[in-house]
Amino acid sequence: MPSIRLLSPRLANQIAAGEVVERPASVVKELVENALDAGADRVDVEVEQGGVKLIRVRDDGSGISEDDLPLALSRHATSKIASLDDLEAVASLGFRGEALASISSVSRLALTSRTHGQEAASRVEVEGRDMEALISPAAHPVGTTVEVRDLFFNTPARRKFLRTEKTEFNHVEECVRRQALSRFDAGFTLRHNQRVIQNLRPAESMVDRERRIGALCGQKFIDNAVVIDAEATGLRLWGWVALPTFSRSQADLQYFFVNGRVIRDRLVAHAVRQAYRDVLYNNRHPAFVLYLEVDPATVDVNVHPTKHEVRFRDGRLVHDFIFRTLHKALADVRPDDHFRGAVAQSFGREGVEQGGSPGSESSSHPQPWNGQPAIPAGGSHASGTGFGGQVAPQQEWRASDQMAFYQSLGGGGVSALHEPASLGNAATTAPSPLNQTASTDGHEEPPLGYAIAQLHGIYVLAQSSAGMIVVDMHAAHERITYERMKRALAEQDLKSQPLLVPLSLAVSQKEAALAETHGEELQQLGLQIECIGPETLAVRQVPALLRGADTEQLVRDVLSDLIEHGQSDRVEAVTHELLGTMACHGSVRANRQLTIPEMNSLLRDMEATERSGQCNHGRPTWTLVTLAELDKLFLRGR
Repeated sequence: MPSIRLLSPRLANQIAAGEVVERPASVVKELVENALDAGADRVDVEVEQGGVKLIRVRDDGSGISEDDLPLALSRHATSKIASLDDLEAVASLGFRGEALASISSVSRLALTSRTHGQEAASRVEVEGRDMEALISPAAHPVGTTVEVRDLFFNTPARRKFLRTEKTEFNHVEECVRRQALSRFDAGFTLRHNQRVIQNLRPAESMVDRERRIGALCGQKFIDNAVVIDAEATGLRLWGWVALPTFSRSQADLQYFFVNGRVIRDRLVAHAVRQAYRDVLYNNRHPAFVLYLEVDPATVDVNVHPTKHEVRFRDGRLVHDFIFRTLHKALADVRPDDHFRGAVAQSFGREGVEQGGSPGSESSSHPQPWNGQPAIPAGGSHASGTGFGGQVAPQQEWRASDQMAFYQSLGGGGVSALHEPASLGNAATTAPSPLNQTASTDGHEEPPLGYAIAQLHGIYVLAQSSAGMIVVDMHAAHERITYERMKRALAEQDLKSQPLLVPLSLAVSQKEAALAETHGEELQQLGLQIECIGPETLAVRQVPALLRGADTEQLVRDVLSDLIEHGQSDRVEAVTHELLGTMACHGSVRANRQLTIPEMNSLLRDMEATERSGQCNHGRPTWTLVTLAELDKLFLRGR
């Protein structure tokens, strides 16, 4: 075996560069973070040939003094931390002191800088195998400019792994996008091959921030986003989450920042997925731009050289806070929250702000509903418990099935789900005046307007001041029934059912220890599990509602969640999946003829129900066809 020897500084820097500098975008990230740490109000990024030929980052920050210039290019040299205490509470984006040294080892680097106390600027250049720093005077305002030319010129093997110019620039653009989203107080400019791609001014007000997000993430995202801002136990989560109807086929519009640092974290991703669990359709992905503010001492950012990962001191607390905040925000979404995006996409931004559409004779923006029942001109508002219990007994889930379900929960029936009277065979439509959007008792128009007809026994047609609203009555009723079942379950203890023959499971020692440690928590989930050996568990009780489920797989999934996240929602997820199936079978079916009052009762229940924009499977329950869209179909206003 060869003898042990120290690596040369150049070789050590190039090894470090393999971790820090993967492609041109990695260089841009490190340089922009340095500029922001220096207090820059403006950061200009210019690249050529996707960043391979040239990367120039200029800022108006505090600058670097002439004496510190050579040291700035040395490995493990930084002004951001000085002791272990500083490392345990890092508030800056950079702190490792490796970026400039690593970049300079695989490129031709020149750094020009000037501080407020200097009359002239200084320039340091590093190039070649010896990596000797050459310092010379230069002309430059207060701030710093870093030029990186011919990336990987001295490591041709690394250069072969680079993609096309377009691909590499796309990565650079994404990097600048993330930094611009992380710091609204700074302005950013991005140029590629002498062409301006982005020119963003500082955004202090909420309007300016939303304008920047619209420019970076697309105007449709901001039109379909809900603003959130919540604080609890030293944590603050704020930002924008898209409505479930604005889901994506891939996770390409998800930005999460911790104290201004963009991260990719499995704990955060799991909390977000859990919050969107029953409102997304068929493996779609949510879109969000979220900011988590925590005490820097409670989060470890020194996990990976790229600083994309963090470790929270109390991960379970953070997970629970993120989940509950997003879950509540999505639950509070009502039909009028969907109107902003629907109307904006039809009218354009000017039309939304003015409350109308060009060329339309009557297209005012729908007024918010004050929650009071309004009586349309076509008939009276349905009384009783609403549409939630109005199901045809001969076609839908029987009342005896409902009672069996509630008895399994340990309670009796619930008034909202009692045995209904037959709906009868009312006509599909009912005669009514055309001005159904106005109520006769002075109340404002509800968000979903008033029903005027039923189409093919499947859709409810409603009229509002915004246009025509089409409701999938089965999907809408399914969500209403599902949410009522969930509330009924939450109001009662989850009953357990003993197994006639306990189920024996072979597990690892770690899983066995976890089951014993979290015994009380598992009992609250309806699972009684005993450790009967170093690697053996006995399952003695399961939730009564899940007596037909795969018990072994359920227990193993719960233990897996406990290992990875410190908690598990598997029982809740499987329970809700079962409730969703019950709600689907217990909801009004196609070809069921409804009266006008019954249709209006459905609309009012939708307006009062959480997550009513989607059914239990994530399908939309209603859509708006605006007057502007109808005008286009018939060439009105031309």
